[in-house]
Amino acid sequence: MRVLGIDPGLTRCGVAVVDGAPGRTLSAAFIGVIRTDAKAPIEERLTRVHTELTDLADTYAPDAIAIERVFSQHNVRTAMGTAQAAAMGLLLAGSRGLPVALHTPTEVKAAITGSGRADKAQVTSMVTRLLKLEAAPKPADAADAVAIAICHVWRGAGQRRLAEALAASR
Repeated sequence: MRVLGIDPGLTRCGVAVVDGAPGRTLSAAFIGVIRTDAKAPIEERLTRVHTELTDLADTYAPDAIAIERVFSQHNVRTAMGTAQAAAMGLLLAGSRGLPVALHTPTEVKAAITGSGRADKAQVTSMVTRLLKLEAAPKPADAADAVAIAICHVWRGAGQRRLAEALAASR
């Protein structure tokens, strides 16, 4: 399974493409960040995020898209930008007919480290070890996108198989 993981953000949107299956070795096809200028109009920033996500999908042909679920934040403006960036991933999935999953930060941390309360350093360390990378992905948004993709490879693949089994039994 190849998953495009997205850590949504308007200034920095973490993105990663991870290949793997539960119980199998994982590998990263791409790890990066989409950056936009905070002073640019919102429509230009969202267009850039969407265009770069589309380019990644064209290049890497993911089987699914996994996005960190936007959670309540005290800063409404930040929450809105995060939700708008997440919507670009949802739009891409919908326009391509790709399955999409939203994973909470706690779910991702628990999948990667075994603890839903892990800090960013722990998540980054585990991502680096799981993918056998020589250096940790930077910035943290890129590492988070990898973690989201890995979480989906491990959890989403099982959900897909369950859905296929249920459909076959009908």
